[in-house]
Amino acid sequence: MTAPVTPVPVRLAPVDAANWRAVTALTVAESQSDWVAAPAYYLALCHYGEAGWRPLAVLDTDGDVVGFLMWTVDPADGAAWLGGIIIDAARQGRGYGSAAVRAAIALLAAEHAITDFALSYEPANTAARRCYAGIGFAETGEVEDSEVVARLHVAG
Repeated sequence: MTAPVTPVPVRLAPVDAANWRAVTALTVAESQSDWVAAPAYYLALCHYGEAGWRPLAVLDTDGDVVGFLMWTVDPADGAAWLGGIIIDAARQGRGYGSAAVRAAIALLAAEHAITDFALSYEPANTAARRCYAGIGFAETGEVEDSEVVARLHVAG
């Protein structure tokens, strides 16, 4: 059994002219490369894709980019989908991933009054499954592009 990870403070910021290069420089562990696309792909998806994804950089307390995530709202049910969640390989295992997801939930709840959240991950990605379950996401039985869907409702 692994020791619990001490939560780390993070801040989310829009991806902009000042930080996009740091976002595209993020890398993931080799073992994750089958499950996670390159950050440049996610940024292109945010800009050109039809789902309305919005990019956010994950910053540590020094303001350094340590990760990335994107979000959109599903018009069918009003849930905010979180996707493209990347924490740089050099920073993994320190709690940045769960802190980033928690920060996104808090931000979207506060600024957009969103109470329902969803995300998906490859069934074999056990680290993602543990991370999201630890936050409170529950698998629903839904499948999105061969990925397991998990959802979370927060009080409004």
